[in-house]
Amino acid sequence: MALPLVAIVGRPNVGKSALFNRILGERRAIVDPMAGLTRDRLYAESEWRGRRFTIVDTAGLVLGKDRDEVPAQRELRRRMEEQSRLAIDEADLVLFVLDVREGLTAIDRDIAELLRRSRTQGVTPGGAAARTPVLVVANKADGRGRELLAHEFYELGLGDPWVISALHGTGSGDLLDTVVERLPPPRPELVDDQLAGRIAILGRPNVGKSSLLNAVIGDERSLVAAEPGTTRDPVDTRIMFAGKQLLLVDTAGIRRPGLTRGVEQYSLLRGLRAMERADVGIVVIDAREGINQQDVHIAGYVVEAGRGLVLALNKWDLLTPEEKEEKVWRRRIREQLNFAPWAPVSYISAKTGQRVTQPLEVALKVIDERHRRVATPELNRWLRSVLGQRDTPSRKGRRLRVMYATQAESATPTFVFFVNEPELVHFSYRRFLETQLRQAFGFEGTSIRLVFRRRGEEP
Repeated sequence: MALPLVAIVGRPNVGKSALFNRILGERRAIVDPMAGLTRDRLYAESEWRGRRFTIVDTAGLVLGKDRDEVPAQRELRRRMEEQSRLAIDEADLVLFVLDVREGLTAIDRDIAELLRRSRTQGVTPGGAAARTPVLVVANKADGRGRELLAHEFYELGLGDPWVISALHGTGSGDLLDTVVERLPPPRPELVDDQLAGRIAILGRPNVGKSSLLNAVIGDERSLVAAEPGTTRDPVDTRIMFAGKQLLLVDTAGIRRPGLTRGVEQYSLLRGLRAMERADVGIVVIDAREGINQQDVHIAGYVVEAGRGLVLALNKWDLLTPEEKEEKVWRRRIREQLNFAPWAPVSYISAKTGQRVTQPLEVALKVIDERHRRVATPELNRWLRSVLGQRDTPSRKGRRLRVMYATQAESATPTFVFFVNEPELVHFSYRRFLETQLRQAFGFEGTSIRLVFRRRGEEP
């Protein structure tokens, strides 16, 4: 299910990042940290009052041209504007942040005009939701009387301002209440008995996503249909592959280089939103450049979302024989993607067609692995054998005791372990159990989740 997107926009230094962090800090969902993943990204999943959504902190908008800009500054400003425009275009709701201490500026007025041109309309706390709502957020109201300074923001014509202090949290709860009220209802995926699975082709710009896509669907005989959605919805492509129907998610996002050139993080964002609707993410990596931090982020999002992960090392034909040593690549992948050592790897050349269908072949196997079920008696026989291999963790004289386990009904393979005290579960022991579970039962290429519950709780 695709999550609604909330974009935070505004000129530099009005407190967008502080609001972003405040929203994440106030989320009610508790997510286990995953070792090996950095957290320096500008988009994340959050939850408020049971509604999940994706929040995006855009770059500061500085519209217009400054005659004193040097070319490098002009290019940076242009890229920042393009990133923010794309986020606005993709958003289901926009938070327009202003600084009550500095008051209304010419740049604020320019941004308000951009929002109006972007088919957005304002909403007030008591008003009706528009097609793409804008909430005006008067930030940095840190002291008494500061809220009175927000009155001039009314002249923007985007509705009543919400007066908050992102730094101290004042007013942020009321703002979030309105955010979740204005979000569109969830759009569940239609059940299609003929569909074998949904696959998203992901990767940073210029790694060969479009080449891989074209190589896969280039034969018109394999193309079933392109399925357009609404203006902001992706276009999916249905194909026949190995006698099965597959849905390639958001092929329009892959095939529109003009949209994503120079806006790496938001072309990535579009791919991540597509991944939310997929069963498996094929992450394309440029073999010439190796694995960089952006590749790690993309793969990490696939894992965090509980999807299957297939790595496609593209441009394999451009490497020298010495550079094609697969043992070296496997070691490199284990080191840099240490949170997903189970991810299968395909070495391909989308340009020459070398092994170009292999990622899809592997993805089909991963989809099958995601449907694997382990009977409770078999699972607990395995558990008893594993518990004898290694001492359970302990803390302050209290030792973890694992009573039994069961596999829960879930799209992502999920195993619930009933224990005496869940807080005693150490990350290293969680990883040990996952490794042993995979060795015994498979689940190659798919994320699995281990949940630890106190005995007596519902699974």
